[in-house]
Amino acid sequence: MEDTIVAISTAIGKSAISIVRVSGPDAIQIVSGIYRGVDLLNAPGNTINYGHIYDGKEMLDEVLVSVFRTPKSYTGEDVVEINCHGGIFVTHKVLELLIRKGCRPAEPGEFTKRAFLNGRIDLTQAESVMDIIEAKTASSHKLATFGLRGDVRKMIEDFRNEILSMILKIEVNIDYPEYEDEEQITTEYLKPVISELIRKLKIILEKSETSAILKDGISTAIIGRPNVGKSSLLNSLLKEDKAIVTDIAGTTRDLVEGQVDIGGVILNLIDTAGVRRTEDIVEKIGVEKAKMTIEKSDLVILVFDFSEPLNEVDEELLKMTADKTRIIVVNKRDLEQKLDLEAFEDYLLLSTFDEGDIEKLKAKIKEIYKLSDLSDLDYTYIGNARQIAKLKQALKALEDADESISMGQPVDISNIDLHHAFDYLGEILGEKHVSIVDELFANFCLGK
Repeated sequence: MEDTIVAISTAIGKSAISIVRVSGPDAIQIVSGIYRGVDLLNAPGNTINYGHIYDGKEMLDEVLVSVFRTPKSYTGEDVVEINCHGGIFVTHKVLELLIRKGCRPAEPGEFTKRAFLNGRIDLTQAESVMDIIEAKTASSHKLATFGLRGDVRKMIEDFRNEILSMILKIEVNIDYPEYEDEEQITTEYLKPVISELIRKLKIILEKSETSAILKDGISTAIIGRPNVGKSSLLNSLLKEDKAIVTDIAGTTRDLVEGQVDIGGVILNLIDTAGVRRTEDIVEKIGVEKAKMTIEKSDLVILVFDFSEPLNEVDEELLKMTADKTRIIVVNKRDLEQKLDLEAFEDYLLLSTFDEGDIEKLKAKIKEIYKLSDLSDLDYTYIGNARQIAKLKQALKALEDADESISMGQPVDISNIDLHHAFDYLGEILGEKHVSIVDELFANFCLGK
C-alpha cells in the first residue's frame, strides 16, 4: 500500500456534484500540485478548502477540497476528496490529471480494503459498507448499519472470548500440572461447558439466518404447467405488466424476474416457463431452467388451474417440490371447478385479478417466514452468507469437541476442536486467512 490511489466515488452521470477520492502517502502532495487556494500541505485534517483545479495554466473547475490526515480518515491513510461540479467531462478530466501526476487508478473496493488492512474496520464492518449501498428495504438498511457500527464484531468477540477462556484453562492444566491452585479441567467439567457453547451458537445461527432473509430477500419461484396463470400472478404481485400474458400455452419461454417488498423483506420473484412435455427446442430449454430454479429457490409458489383436473405433469410437480418450502395456489376460482381440491393438504384458492386474494397470498408468505416478528428482531445478528458459513463451521468444530468427550477421548483432543472453532470465528472478523480479502473487496464499486 505504498502507492497512492484515485477513483471517482460518486455515480457517473450528470449531477450537481462529483467526488474524486485520493488515498495514500502522497495524496496531499499530489493534489496540492494541481490545486490553487490555501496551502494543502499545511492544511489541518478534517477541513474543507475552497479553490480551483488547474492543468498547467488551464483552469478545469472550481472545487471544494476535503483533507483527512492519517490515521483519522476512512482508509487510515492521508485522504483528499475533490468535490467537482457533476459534469461527466470535467470529472474525468480531473481524474486523468491525477493519474498523470502519479496516482494509480483504484481497484473496486480498494479504499475499503485499505481501511480493513490498516485496522480502521474489521471484515464484518467492511461487508456492512457494501450492504448499506445495496440495501433495498428499511430492515436490510438497519441490519447493515448495526454491522457497520461494530455490533456484529462485539457479539463474535464475546463468544470467542468464552471459547478462549476454556482453551486457556485446558492448556494451563496440560502445560503446568504442578499449579494446584488452578481448577482441574476434566471431561466431566468440560462437557456441560461445551454443550452450553453449542446451545448459544445455535441461537446465533438461527437468528442470523433470519437476518439473512432481511438482507438478501426470499428467492421465490412461481411454478406450474402452462396457462395456469403464473405470469398473471407475477404481474399482480409486482403491480405491473412485467410478463406477457396470453391464452396461448407456452407464452413464457424463459425466466421473468421481479422484486416486491413483503413486510420489509424483498421477495425475489421468478416466473418460469410452464412445465410440460414439449418438442419445441426453445420451450424445452425454458422448462429445464424452471426445474433448476426450483432447486435453487427458497420458496416455491406452485400454481394449479381450478378449471382443469390434475394431470401427470401436476403430479410430477407436486413430487418435485415436496421437500421445498412451498405454497400451493389454486388459480381461476371464478371458473367452473374441475380440480379435486382433496389432492392438497393446504392451498389458497384465489384469482390473480382479485387484489384481496393477492393480499391473502402475501399474508401466507408472512406467516411462513414469521415476517410479523421482524419489528422485534435483534439487528445485531449476522446476515451475510460468508459469515453464516463460518458460524456453521465453528458449530461443527464444537460438536466434534463434544463428540470426543462422549467417546472418552482426553481433554487435549477436544482442545484441538475448540481451537478450530475459535479460528473459524476469527475468520468472520478477518483475523485469519487474509487471502479471502482480495475476492471479497472485488465485489465493491470503484471509489469505495
